[in-house]
Amino acid sequence: MTSSLVVTRNRPVHRTHLANGILLLVTENPAADIVAARMFLKAGSRWDKREQAGLSNLVSSVLTKGSAQYSSLEIAEQVESIGASLGTDAAADYFLTSIKTVAGDFPAMLKLAGEVMRHPTFPEHEIELEKRLTLQSIRSRREQPFNVAMENLRQIMHGAHPYGISSLGSEDTVGQLTRDDLLAYHQQFFRPDQLIISISGRIDAQNAEQLVESVFGDWTVDPARPLATDPEIIPTQPSQSIVAQETQQSIVMLGYLAPAVPRQTDDPTELAQDYAALKLINTYLGSGLSSRLFVELREKRGLAYEVSAFYSTHLDPTHFVTYMGTAPENTQTAIDGLKSEVDRLVEQPLSDAELQNAKNKFLGQYALGKQTNAQIAQAFGWYEAVGLGLEFDEQFPAQIEALTAEQLQAAAQRHLSQPYLAVLGPEQVVQQLNF
Repeated sequence: MTSSLVVTRNRPVHRTHLANGILLLVTENPAADIVAARMFLKAGSRWDKREQAGLSNLVSSVLTKGSAQYSSLEIAEQVESIGASLGTDAAADYFLTSIKTVAGDFPAMLKLAGEVMRHPTFPEHEIELEKRLTLQSIRSRREQPFNVAMENLRQIMHGAHPYGISSLGSEDTVGQLTRDDLLAYHQQFFRPDQLIISISGRIDAQNAEQLVESVFGDWTVDPARPLATDPEIIPTQPSQSIVAQETQQSIVMLGYLAPAVPRQTDDPTELAQDYAALKLINTYLGSGLSSRLFVELREKRGLAYEVSAFYSTHLDPTHFVTYMGTAPENTQTAIDGLKSEVDRLVEQPLSDAELQNAKNKFLGQYALGKQTNAQIAQAFGWYEAVGLGLEFDEQFPAQIEALTAEQLQAAAQRHLSQPYLAVLGPEQVVQQLNF
């Protein structure tokens, strides 16, 4: 076991590597009688095989529905009897188990979380129930114009990469998943040397280490079991997805291929700078009622029912997206408006006032995102899970503050010049579009 203390933005974080490979992060926060833990595994839909799309999501749905010691009902009763929470989630780049409880009940909840993570039984009847619910969700999403357009945009941007496929999977792939698939997934991905446990709350580091050691310390790795291999990245070229669907509004999306999260092993210069620059551009364009897109396209021009931007953080090259919901007769104008606002960033730098306002908004939101114990545990565990490291929490705000308008423009020129386009709207409208 090796330990160190990392001080990040006035919060000391105890960082310990257990003998079996588990990385433990403990942030002591005695202000409230609450302890939250986030347990990250190197798993998620990024590693789902194309023919098994939706497997990570299904594992997440069934993991807490039965273990070697407890039935689904017994697990639920243990959690609800003390007013705690126990949940799972399969994101694109990680698999997450979350718990939150009062400090006195944390040992019992951690033990229960360890039980369901290490010894799930994946009962057949629970798998079939969750498959039916997932299939209902897939069908429901086909009736939601935003989701349809977003899935089409991801497909043309990421191609055969898992980012181009819905994390829910398809009716065909989910329908074919079996209990053996879930057991094989668990055997491959659930292992201590790929586990990060982040704890925040009224608990001291020594006690947390003892608890984690008692629950997970005897968990060993089969040396014959290889680590999961990363998916192949196959570059795509800008293209369009135009879908005719009788809707009351058109959905317009412009997507741009954008840098992956700058992990510690990457070039620390241009990649990290562009990542920070695009995060700041995203805030400027699409964050809140004072954002550029909202003011220019909704308030001044009345084009948008909704308008915004987002830059998804992923381990592999990802997407920067601007989107709008608009009246069908405004579809072409919406495409032109979104493109002109992004092109403006490519062609000219922000003013000093625009740059400073974006920084102030971003840094304020960044600070407010780590107020509760659950937020702190999530943030610090995520930094380690995606390879940023705890030091990122101190370095990133400084990077944002140091950015110049010229650096934002250079990042926009590198990454926001060649859009992919996804449009969904009535047939008579989409047939007349010009690109």
